[in-house]
Amino acid sequence: MLEWFAGTLQKYPEIAIFLSLAIGYFVGKFTYKGLGLGAVTSTLLAAVIIGQLGITVSPNVKSIFFLMFLFAVGYGVGPQFVRGIASDGLPQAAFSVLVCIYCLAIPVSLAMFAGYDVGSAAGLYAGSQTISASMGLATDAINRLGLPADQANTMLNAMPIAYAVTYIFGTAGSAVILALIGPRLLGIDLAAACKDYETRHSAAKELGGAGSAWHRFELRAYRIKPEGRVVGMSAQQAEAMVPDARVFVERIRRDGRIEEASADTILKAGDVVAVAGPREVLVEVLGHAAEEVNDPELQNVPAEGVDVYVTSKEIDGRTLAELSKSPSVRGVFLRKIVRGATATVIPILSDTKIHRGDILTLVGRPQDIAAATKGIGYLDRATDVADVAFIGAAITLGAIIGSLVLTIGGVPLTLSTAGGALISGLVFGWLRSVHPTFGRIPSSTVWFMNSVGLNVFIAVVGISAGPGFVAGLKELGISLFLWGVLATTLPLILAMYTGKYLFKFDPAILFGACAGARTTTAALGMITDAAKSQVPALGYTVTYAIGNTLLTIWGMVVVMLLA
Repeated sequence: MLEWFAGTLQKYPEIAIFLSLAIGYFVGKFTYKGLGLGAVTSTLLAAVIIGQLGITVSPNVKSIFFLMFLFAVGYGVGPQFVRGIASDGLPQAAFSVLVCIYCLAIPVSLAMFAGYDVGSAAGLYAGSQTISASMGLATDAINRLGLPADQANTMLNAMPIAYAVTYIFGTAGSAVILALIGPRLLGIDLAAACKDYETRHSAAKELGGAGSAWHRFELRAYRIKPEGRVVGMSAQQAEAMVPDARVFVERIRRDGRIEEASADTILKAGDVVAVAGPREVLVEVLGHAAEEVNDPELQNVPAEGVDVYVTSKEIDGRTLAELSKSPSVRGVFLRKIVRGATATVIPILSDTKIHRGDILTLVGRPQDIAAATKGIGYLDRATDVADVAFIGAAITLGAIIGSLVLTIGGVPLTLSTAGGALISGLVFGWLRSVHPTFGRIPSSTVWFMNSVGLNVFIAVVGISAGPGFVAGLKELGISLFLWGVLATTLPLILAMYTGKYLFKFDPAILFGACAGARTTTAALGMITDAAKSQVPALGYTVTYAIGNTLLTIWGMVVVMLLA
């Protein structure tokens, strides 16, 4: 039976790839307190075991899926990458670049000191910095060295071994260092720092302050008294009487008839008005000044929740406090802000800035949502249809540009097709955030290209390296793991001190910025848990976009430095 199974996989290597994926994703979903091997490492280990059967897979398979993966990476981080380079994200972008230099210099120095070959060094770098994608560019770079086939294969086979040995601490160690050790090392009470940040930036001391009023709301009905102050006022004038909160007159019952209210609707004595706003305002302010009534029919206001893709130059970089004064967002409440390739949830505070490429979940009457959308961007209706023509053309263009070779002083320089696909993703991802009428790739498709694209590449690498994995592990052993611990820890410690003392980041976002620069999502989750707040995510998105791009490219640079 075993011989038949082995023979089948050898004859049909595509089965071995899908088996590696099945095992990898199944094992990778198990976690303990948010930490686990993850799908990439689990797929690699499964592929290495399956590769012991001596299965040959065409290298073209991994090349195709790796291009798809890199394009998806660039497409997802494009808006944040461009904004970080060009605008107010510059300090975070500069910090991320510096951290990426630490993440390159320290593993390379340790690999040289330990005497590792280029393949082992590239794997040590990829695993300790948990940047699996770098192995693809390192593979391309090694293949371009012009080495004898047996020597190149030895290096290529050593890479996944070093990666697998160092990745576990690279993931778990990063999370522990940033979430638990780092705050103690720097003398920071993370939970208190985040609470203080929210207090300073959310106008929390004001009743229904600008931050909370964006997303905490109810609908209640009140009868206007004959001597009421709002008699004769327009709805907008009446709403302005509560300057520290966002309250809106949604509907009116007048003479027994229900009418939809607008900003210019004049209020009369005896009207019953349906008012939306923060609960504490409706209870503690309006509740004392007006007679509350129970009118289920009036309060049954049609409302919808939609996602809006931000494209407007006018609101790019503006805070929620500033936007709350805009007539275009009257009657609209904000439920969620999602930013970046990792769909990071951004806290809703008065000083939270909105940027192009953000996805805002808005709630309100359909007419109010339509008016707000015109001034914000593009209605992001759910769809499962991807613009495949756009995907194919963009990857083709990027790969063609990347394939060009420029010879300077006898040294051939090239982005490679992989690097070209990454840059193409960055450019077209940014263009999509500016002009969202083309290039639609649903988030589920981006996830597939990103996750499955990388893991197919990893599966082929593991299957091909399988026969030499055990021997290599015996040769490198525990020393490789310890070098990996140093390669993970030292850049993070330098990053924390650099962020605090050189860039002077707020303690509440410092560790999120470190996690983003190192592209360790597991660490961000652990940081927000320790902080009991989403505030650290404010430092994550720009640094992640820069870090994910540079750390991937460093895979090629490692080979160039050590070749």
